[in-house]
Amino acid sequence: MARRKSDVLQGTLDLLILKTLALESMHGWGISKRIESASKSVLQINQGSLYPALYRLQDKGLITSEVGVSPDGRPVRTYSLTDAGRKQFATEQEVWTRLSTAVEDVLGTT
Repeated sequence: MARRKSDVLQGTLDLLILKTLALESMHGWGISKRIESASKSVLQINQGSLYPALYRLQDKGLITSEVGVSPDGRPVRTYSLTDAGRKQFATEQEVWTRLSTAVEDVLGTT
């Protein structure tokens, strides 16, 4: 079966961003590339979805951002997880695990 690229399920983008930033602080393009790489190129995060999600998470106090300079001298905004973001990630990860297990149980039912 050929692997196809998929849009991220509604409501999961925030969880994926929080997970990515739990690993390390990074800029938006790096976040989308990390998610793409971790999903073996199945998940594609476009800028039209990523940046509104980043702004939403920042407005909620779950992430923070800082403008710095890239190695080539261009300004770059780096995002980091806050303590509140770490707590939210732990909660959302637990909910996702329960939900995905329940869906797998239903799909496995004969």
